[in-house]
Amino acid sequence: MAGVGIFYVAMIAFFIYCQWRVWSKAGFNGAWSLLLLVPIVNLGAYLYFVFADWPVQKKALNDSTFE
Repeated sequence: MAGVGIFYVAMIAFFIYCQWRVWSKAGFNGAWSLLLLVPIVNLGAYLYFVFADWPVQKKALNDSTFE
């Protein structure tokens, strides 16, 4: 049974690592992914991620010049 627990913890760690990368690529602090471990709060974090203006998009708009 200990093997199942170790596997479960490894899967959670891998999931958090992947989410950390996604949040970072969007321009947010990767630590936001840790909120996904908290029930109910994780829904709010995802809603914020979906509907907020991403810093990466803001930077891309500011870097492009329309002449």
